[in-house]
Amino acid sequence: QTFLAKAYWDVNFKGTRNIINACLKYEVSRFVYCSTIGVVSSVKNPPADETAPYSPGDVYQESKCAAEKEVLRYVRDKKLPASVVRPCAIYGPEDLRLLKMFRMIAHKKLYMIGSGNALYHMVYIKDLVSGFILASEKKEAIGEVFIIGGERYTTLNELFQIIADEFDVKLPKIHLPLIPVEILSAIIEYIYKPFGKKPPLYRRRIAFFKKNRAFDISKAKRVLGYKPEFDLKTGIHLTAKWYIDNGYI
Repeated sequence: QTFLAKAYWDVNFKGTRNIINACLKYEVSRFVYCSTIGVVSSVKNPPADETAPYSPGDVYQESKCAAEKEVLRYVRDKKLPASVVRPCAIYGPEDLRLLKMFRMIAHKKLYMIGSGNALYHMVYIKDLVSGFILASEKKEAIGEVFIIGGERYTTLNELFQIIADEFDVKLPKIHLPLIPVEILSAIIEYIYKPFGKKPPLYRRRIAFFKKNRAFDISKAKRVLGYKPEFDLKTGIHLTAKWYIDNGYI
């Protein structure tokens, strides 16, 4: 954990500062910083927009939050021509971060933890790229923060069902109780900590089933002219097809 924490700060904060200084030194015309919606780790009154208060939930999110603030400070104090993009949960072909979720659903091994009503907001990779390009081109984007996401957010129940439909499987009907699983994950983390190994179950993973992560993308639409082209079902279909075609599932 200590090594990971240092790595996050070295890359996300110090690395960003190095890029900022290079941009100023070489008079780069535009800089778009890739932040994360994790700087607002749990949305109390969904959907949240760019004015929601910072509330990072772990060391990764803290390092990204600090870097985002640093970018905006340089915009204010040094006239850095920069914008900040906060991507929602990125998915699409060639991305393996969500592969485990797809694979477990395909094999009928993923059990819902809790009610499944937590909200989740995704963005298909091509829509995200469009958002970055717009943020780099629009003069109005300088000094601004933009949430880039899909047209709508969804519940975990709906998301899992869309993925299950792609593989023509039925989801397990059993929902595991949230609080006991949270307690178990904390115990497992404690047991694994002295060995410096990643536990099979940990609290950050359980937070996925608990926290609302639903966002308002109207600012990006209004200022950038951003318009998502891939609805959730289409994006899930293209992602699942790529996993299958490339032998991952």
